[in-house]
Amino acid sequence: MTNGLPSRFLSLLTRRHVAGPAWWSVTARLPVYLMSLAMVLAVHEQGGGYARAGLVAALYTAGMALGGPLVARCVDRAGQRPVLLATGLLHPSALAALVWATGPRSWAQPAVALAAGTVLPPANACMRSLWARLPLSDEERETAYLWEALLTEVLVIGAPLMLAGLMLSGSAGRALTTVALVGGVGALGLALTPLPPGTQDVREERGPDGNGAGPSGLLGPLRAPAMLALATVMAVCAMPIGLMTLAIPAFVDEHGTVGSTGVVYACWGVGSAAGALWLGRSQSEVAAHRRFPWLVLAFAAGTALPLFASSPLTLAVALAVGSAPIALVSATEMKLVSMVADTRLLTEAFTWASLATVVGDAVGQQVGGLLMDPVGPRGVFAVASMTALAAAAVAFACRGLLDGGPAATAGCAA
Repeated sequence: MTNGLPSRFLSLLTRRHVAGPAWWSVTARLPVYLMSLAMVLAVHEQGGGYARAGLVAALYTAGMALGGPLVARCVDRAGQRPVLLATGLLHPSALAALVWATGPRSWAQPAVALAAGTVLPPANACMRSLWARLPLSDEERETAYLWEALLTEVLVIGAPLMLAGLMLSGSAGRALTTVALVGGVGALGLALTPLPPGTQDVREERGPDGNGAGPSGLLGPLRAPAMLALATVMAVCAMPIGLMTLAIPAFVDEHGTVGSTGVVYACWGVGSAAGALWLGRSQSEVAAHRRFPWLVLAFAAGTALPLFASSPLTLAVALAVGSAPIALVSATEMKLVSMVADTRLLTEAFTWASLATVVGDAVGQQVGGLLMDPVGPRGVFAVASMTALAAAAVAFACRGLLDGGPAATAGCAA
C-alpha cells in the first residue's frame, strides 16, 4: 500500500537530516524502558534483598522525576547539544559506579541511584520537541508523533526481551552497564548529529521582553492554562493503565494460569500498535483538539471490555481490542503539546507531559493495590473504566482550551 502508514514511516525516517536524530534517539531511549528492572536484578545479584533493590530502583525513578524538568529547562535555555553531551557521559558513568563501585550495604548505592536518575539524557523530550521544529508538513508531523507512540509500545515490550538476551551471556550487572553505555552513545550521537538547515534553535526565539528564556518559575510551561489542562487529562488517562497493570495478573492468578500473564500483557501492547496502524491513517483529517476527546472516550470504552472477560483467553481478546485507541491517544497528546506549549519551552513541556503520565500510572498502581483485596480484579477493572470516563469528561470540557487559538488564554469549562 503506497500510502499506508509503514511506507509513510519509512519515507519520514529515511529522509536526510531526519534519519540521524530519529534513530540516535531510539538508541538513547533504551535505558528509559528497562533500567528499573535491570537495577533490581543487579542489586539482588550483588546479594541485596528485594526491599533494598526496590529502594534503589525507586530512588532512580525519583531522580528522573525530580531532575527531568530541570534538565529539560537547561535544554530550552542552552540548546540540546551541551545538555545531551553532559548527560550522555554522566548517566552511564553513574550507573557503572552503582554496579562496580557500590554494594547493597553501602550508603552510596541509593545516593548514586538518585544521581543517575537525575542525569538521565532527555532524549524523549528532545526528539519530540525536535519533531515540532523540523520543516515538516502537518501530515508528516502527525506521522512523526504516531511513530513516537508506536515506538513507546515497541520499547515497552522489546526492551525487557533485550535485557533477557544480554543476561544470557553475562550477569545482570554487565547487562545494566551495557545498556547504560548504549544509551549514552545514543545521547552523544543525537547531540552531535547536524540538524537540517532552517531548524530554529530555541535560543534564537525571543519573547515580548526580548529574552529567550520564556516563562520561568517552578512550573514553567504548566503556568499556561492549556498546557496544565492537557497534563491533567494525561495524568487521569494514565491512571487506568496503572490500575489494569495490577488487575491483569490478579485476574490471571484468580483463574489459576499464572504462566500466561506475559502473553496476556503482550496482547495489550500488540492491540495498541495494531490499532495505530489500522486507524492512524485518517487521523490528520480531523483537528487534534477535536479528535482528542473522542479518542479518550474510545479509550474509556476499551477499558470496560475486560469487565466481560471470563477467562485469561477472553481477557487477552478484550485487552487486544480495547487497547486499539491507546497509541492514538498518546500520539494526539504529543501533537497537542507541540500546539499549546510555549515554543521556547517545548522540551520542558514534553518532559512535564511525560511526568504527568508516569505520576498517573503510579497513582493507578497504588490505588489498584489498595483495592485488590476488597473488590478483586473485576472491581479494579470497573474503577479503571470509570476513571477513563472521567478523563474523557475533562477532555471534552477543555476541548476549546486545547485548540491553540484565543481560547487558550481562558479557563476550561467547569
